[in-house]
Amino acid sequence: MSQIISFSTDKNFASELDNLATQSGYNNRSRFIRDAVLFYADIKQRGELDDMPDDLIIEGHLIVYYQHAADQKLMVNRSDILEVASYNHSSLKYSHTCVDVIQVKGNASNVRTVIEKLQNTGNVDKVTFTTAPMRNEGCC
Repeated sequence: MSQIISFSTDKNFASELDNLATQSGYNNRSRFIRDAVLFYADIKQRGELDDMPDDLIIEGHLIVYYQHAADQKLMVNRSDILEVASYNHSSLKYSHTCVDVIQVKGNASNVRTVIEKLQNTGNVDKVTFTTAPMRNEGCC
């Protein structure tokens, strides 16, 4: 169920807000504001991964781009310090690289440790981690 929330602003800001929404790929200003507020609140409450307390339990997706080597297997899914909920491997034809997307849960310190190990693994081109948004209730 929708609820209308309004706020006042000057014309310049309103115009810039519309431009930001459009440049960010949104056709709907309300959805842009909603997503921006949720993203900002998440960063303000938990911070970036490097700033999170070591024992904070987080979930998210590790995305690892790499080149296969004859004897190389990343095997994050066999890690004993992170809980792996799902694992997907793909070969990207245009960029000639492999990508693994791994949904993980663990404390922030262990996520940082795994990322550091991956970044120092031969043939790994890029590692990113996207934290899942925190909610107190919801569908899942």
